Amino acid sequence: MKTAGISDIKQALHNLAPNELIDLCLRLGKFKKENKELISFLLFEAHDTDGYIQSVKRMMEQEFENVHTTNLYFAKKTLRKILRITNKHIKYTASAMVETELLLHFCQLYKALAIPTHRSTALQNLYDQQIKKIRKSNAQLHEDLQYEYNKTLNRLQRS
Repeated sequence: MKTAGISDIKQALHNLAPNELIDLCLRLGKFKKENKELISFLLFEAHDTDGYIQSVKRMMEQEFENVHTTNLYFAKKTLRKILRITNKHIKYTASAMVETELLLHFCQLYKALAIPTHRSTALQNLYDQQIKKIRKSNAQLHEDLQYEYNKTLNRLQRS
């Protein structure tokens, strides 16, 4: 089966009746948890970006409490899990500001763990990649926001 392109799907969706569109969305939501999460975000949380950011930050803080700081292998697995979930939430919003904010928060929580990253290149690389992603998404923002986030990023890198 050949998958249709986005423009073809868009055209077909315009031709559907509202009831058919609702049925299609509900059916799509049944197949994957991520589809259901995305639909829930778009319907219920997309209008309140600040509230959504705060809820994701709280979730991250709860997950960081479960990080095993003495065993680097388990710490790495847990940090990757947190990062995978965070990136999923970033994808839902499709916003550079949300990406910058959440990844900065991740890095701040990471630094607060006081894990001996000098003993694990994988953990150090994980952290460095997030810094690169922050710089890239920050470059897409307005100058005032860039300045504020750069101050936070520089403070984070000095510590």
